[in-house]
Amino acid sequence: MKAILQRVLSASVTVDQQVVSSVGKGILVLAAVAPGDTEKDAESMANKILKLKLWDDETGDRWKKSVRDIEGEVLCVSQFTLLASTKKGNKPDFHGALGGEEAKRLYECFYRKVQEGYVPERVKDGIFQAMMQVSLINDGPVTIEIVTGSKIVSSEEKKTSEQKGQNEEPATS
Repeated sequence: MKAILQRVLSASVTVDQQVVSSVGKGILVLAAVAPGDTEKDAESMANKILKLKLWDDETGDRWKKSVRDIEGEVLCVSQFTLLASTKKGNKPDFHGALGGEEAKRLYECFYRKVQEGYVPERVKDGIFQAMMQVSLINDGPVTIEIVTGSKIVSSEEKKTSEQKGQNEEPATS
């Protein structure tokens, strides 16, 4: 899994000109599921997001408080485009993202784990596979990338790896 976290003063998701979710101070999480990701990866990502120290404490010491510590809110948004490869040509390649029902199942597992690890009413969601408009007021700005689970591999790296495998001679004894 891959996620981009943005520390925000506020954020919202709009679908078909209707606001479907909004949060105040907290974090916006853009999350993508890759082939090979598991429920364990979703849980690991959720735990990391909730524990990450992104705020100063009362004395001004930096990076001391998590979203839980400040009693902030979390807005999770599925975004498969985080796994795009742009190594070849000008058109993004999305083969590095898991698709369909399995992606939805793992994203929903991730969202549920964030809710279970915090106060469910403070965790909001976009709409999976919808065309969403995401608005935010970034705080800092602070933007962090987190990767858990399987190594995220671009389709070009997959092709190269597969070609190497086909060119190798079988081992003989």
